[in-house]
This record gives sequence, structure tokens and C-alpha cells, in this order.
Amino acid sequence: MLSAIVAITPLAIDMYLPAMSMIATSFNSNITTIGQSLSIYLAGYALGMLCFGPIADRIGRRPLVIAGLSGFTLISLLLAFSQSVEVFLGLRFIQAFIGAAATVVIPGYIKEVYGEHTAKGMSYVSLVMMLAPLLAPSIGSLLMEFDGWRTIFFTLCLYGALLVLLVITKLHMPSDQDTSQRSRRSFFHAYISVLRKAGVLPLILSGVLTSFAFFCYLTASSFVYMEVFGLDKSMFAVLFSMNVGALMLANIINTRIVTRFGSRRMLRVSTFFAMISAVLLLWVNLLSLSYHFTVAMLIPLMGCLGIMSVNADAIVLMKFKKQTGTATAVIGTLRFGFGALAGPLLALLYTGTAVPFSALMLIAVILAAICQWYGFRLKHKH
Repeated sequence: MLSAIVAITPLAIDMYLPAMSMIATSFNSNITTIGQSLSIYLAGYALGMLCFGPIADRIGRRPLVIAGLSGFTLISLLLAFSQSVEVFLGLRFIQAFIGAAATVVIPGYIKEVYGEHTAKGMSYVSLVMMLAPLLAPSIGSLLMEFDGWRTIFFTLCLYGALLVLLVITKLHMPSDQDTSQRSRRSFFHAYISVLRKAGVLPLILSGVLTSFAFFCYLTASSFVYMEVFGLDKSMFAVLFSMNVGALMLANIINTRIVTRFGSRRMLRVSTFFAMISAVLLLWVNLLSLSYHFTVAMLIPLMGCLGIMSVNADAIVLMKFKKQTGTATAVIGTLRFGFGALAGPLLALLYTGTAVPFSALMLIAVILAAICQWYGFRLKHKH
């Protein structure tokens, strides 16, 4: 159920991608304007997390899940009936903003269910987060066959409504009744206290840099495979799926062994292997070797990034009893903010080769390793 709630974001982002040109035609607009709806959605989602994180810590998680999912359901219905591009873009922003109220509380619930094995729970939810973008475009294409692009938003509305029913009937956690675990801090004080907690900021930055490396791959993958290496669309789809598969496999491995070795060791080991993979990725592209070598280096690198991400988040969340919502909001907002930088940076460093993307991924992994080293050093001092 918690995974299904988190999945509203990748489903809302990826399901309508195949319909972009159809939406543009129906609004007498161009595809670049409709393409802006993706950035608008990410901006709304980041702002929503920023606002709702501290509210969740004050009033509890359950009201926010119900309000967020109900709002998401209603806005999805309004999107299906929208008649102009301006209304469509405005509603996409609101859909993301209000949907964030439901998803920002999920890591707190995972921590409540899994306790000291939070990283295991985070891996399970990450699996669904990766499965949703894989399936969403295909589902979107299928739904368009029935009654055009509006069917996609009717489906999101139905999905949201089913989740609201499920949450009202099935989601009853001890923290929903226990008001002693609520935070009494003001909005800004909540953020300051999270960022000031010993050893937290370096680990948050490590997770953010890991996400930045992942966004570099997402932004550059089609260019690298199709323009640099001259592969066709179907081959790109296969290689992209292989890398998502590597991420999913890494998360499955993490769920099996993190309880034995602990999140800190998993984070250290995965960062070490990520650095080796990233160095080799840059090296094979500097030598202009065939795409097989790039694929061979990306598969372990993507797997390591997946393990780094869930374990860094789990260690941060374990440090908080009352402020998991605020901590999640900090992580989420910084991730989307830094992720948005990947595109402009890659454009700035454009050389027509895969070297800039490889170099950026390596720099991000090295900086993440430095942040971890500094964070663990601070912990020992305290």
C-alpha cells in the first residue's frame, strides 16, 4: 500500500509522455509547451514536499495522506476535462503540489514498520518506484487507444480514488494515535533543527549527489546511446531497461543483506564500487571504445547508485524520532533541485561525446564519498 502511494509520482510523470504530441494537437499548441509541463510538475512536487514535510510532523501523517490522495484524485479528473493549455499546465502544478502531501510521509511510515531495518523497507519501495516508470509509458500508450489522452488522467483519477479507499480502511498505524511523537517546532525551526543535527547534512548531501549522478544518466542516456553510438530506438529501449533492471536487482540484493551488514557498511562498499565503475566509464569513453564497454560500466554503476541512495536516506531517517517528514522534505527538495541542474550542466559541457556525462557522474560519486567520510568523521567526534 505504501509503495502504491509513492508510485503516484512516477505514474503521473511517465504515463502521459507518449501522449504529449496528441495533447499539443488538441490544445492547438506545440509540443515544447506541453514538454514544459514536466518541469512544472517537478517544481510543484518539490515545493509541495517543502511545505508538507513539517506539517506532517506537527499534525500526523494520516490526515496528509488522505488529503494528498483526495486532492490528487480530484485534480486528475479536472485535467481530463481541461480545455486549454494554460489550464492544463496550472492543474499539473497543483496535482504535483498536493500529491506531495501524500508521498512525503511514506518514509516515516516505512521507518515505523521496519525500525532499525529501514533501509530494507526503503529498498522495497524503491523497487516499485523503478517499476512504475518502466511500465507507465506502455500503460499510457495502451490507454490512448481507447479514447485519446484524456483516458490517462481518468485512469490516474481512478487509481487515486482506490488508494483513498484503501488508506481510509486499512492504514491504521500506532503513530496516527500517538500524539507524543508529534513535533512542536515552527516551520523554519523544524528545517534548521534537521540540518543542524550532527552528521546529518553530509549524509543528505551524499544522497543528493547520488541522485544527481542518476539524473545525469537519465538526461544524457538517449543522446549517448542514439547520437554518440548511433543505436536505434529499440536498442536504446533495451539498454535503458537493462540499466533500470540493474537498479532493481541492486535493491533486491540490498533487502536480502542489509539486515546482516547494516546500512553504513552497505553505503561504504557500494560507494567504493561506484567510484571504480565511474572511473572505468570515463576511461572507456576517453579511449572512444565501442558502446559495449559503456554499457558494461553503467550496469554496476547504476546498481551501486541504487544501494547508495536507499542506505544514505535510511541512516538520515534513523536519526529522527519526531521529524521524519521534515527530513524527507529536505532530501526530496534538494534531490529534485540538484537533479534539475543535470540538463543545463550537460548542455554547457557539450562536446558531442559521452565524456562530459561520464565525468559528471564520476565527480558526483567522488563528492558523495567525501561527504560520507566527513559525516562519519563528525559522528566519531561527537
